[in-house]
Amino acid sequence: MSDYKIVEVTGRRDLMKFIKFPDRLYKDCPQYVPPLHSEQVYSLTKVSTLSYCERKMWLVKDGKRVVGRICAMINPRYNARYDKKRARFGWFDLINDLEVAKLLLGAAEDWARENGMTEVHGPLYYNTLGKQGMLVEGYENIPPFNCLYNYPYYNDLITALGYEKECDWIQYKMVADHGVQDKVKRIARLLKERFNLHEGSLDKLKKDPKMVRYFFDVYNESFADSVYNFIPFTKEEIEEEIKVSLRYVSDKTSSIIFDENNELVAFAITFPTLSRALQKAKGRLFPFGWIYFLRAFWRYDTVDLMLNGAVPKWQNKGVSAIYHCAMSDKYQAAGVHWAIANPQIETNSAVNVWGKYENELYMRRRCYVKSI
Repeated sequence: MSDYKIVEVTGRRDLMKFIKFPDRLYKDCPQYVPPLHSEQVYSLTKVSTLSYCERKMWLVKDGKRVVGRICAMINPRYNARYDKKRARFGWFDLINDLEVAKLLLGAAEDWARENGMTEVHGPLYYNTLGKQGMLVEGYENIPPFNCLYNYPYYNDLITALGYEKECDWIQYKMVADHGVQDKVKRIARLLKERFNLHEGSLDKLKKDPKMVRYFFDVYNESFADSVYNFIPFTKEEIEEEIKVSLRYVSDKTSSIIFDENNELVAFAITFPTLSRALQKAKGRLFPFGWIYFLRAFWRYDTVDLMLNGAVPKWQNKGVSAIYHCAMSDKYQAAGVHWAIANPQIETNSAVNVWGKYENELYMRRRCYVKSI
């Protein structure tokens, strides 16, 4: 008979148990992509977002054996922006047992109530860039490295405890080496000629700190009204993201568009898929994990579409046609066969753009919400 106990994570030993629990839970799952342990330690203890967010973590133990984990968070900037009193949960993993789910979510809900919250939603990260959305379709597929994976029973357990759908994000897998439609090429050519638009160099931009920060400021502005639950990044978060993400960005797989005054117009940021490298690294960059990452950047036939968009004054003017053409040429030159889109809210008409390519629904993710 099980003897479950809920334990708050307060020390380093339990923190490492918290981080490593999924390694054992998903040991025999070929689709699971383990994050780096060092990255998880940083996210849970040192990330700049914790300067304004609150969070608590719990484990459920059966004797000495960990059988579940959860992190509850409160982002006051989110609540102020959307006039909500919400806590969020993430890092939610557990064995297939309703009692474990009840202990984990119950702890998060109690803490949320103690802090004046009236709702709990998730799975989410502190802010918009982190992993979010419980997988509800596409269990047979390997997720991009920046996306969650979970067993199907997670959804059964959470709905049994009164959580309901808040929203779904969907991801498509596209054929990347068949080129773009002639119509898209014509639109791109006309826009470039009419407005004197041109492709810039991301490799060059990365060497200019002022331009990098300008790019993220534009990113904040571009997605403020178009991304569901978007929370603009602080200066500290931007600096952090620059250090983490820029190493993966290059002209070989990404594109950035400027006008005649070298003002930013649009962007499409793509990474070679790192999922297989992370699977081989098994949560550790050393002693050999870094080798798998180097290989992932040299040999790949699949890319993950991370960010694409236009600055507000250029939105809804068709400028995506320009970077779609540029990306198509780059994919063909690099031998890329597949592209997997980042999760996009199902109600966003922008997802319709993938209908212009040979595609299939790759994954569907869900954010759940519950009044407490």
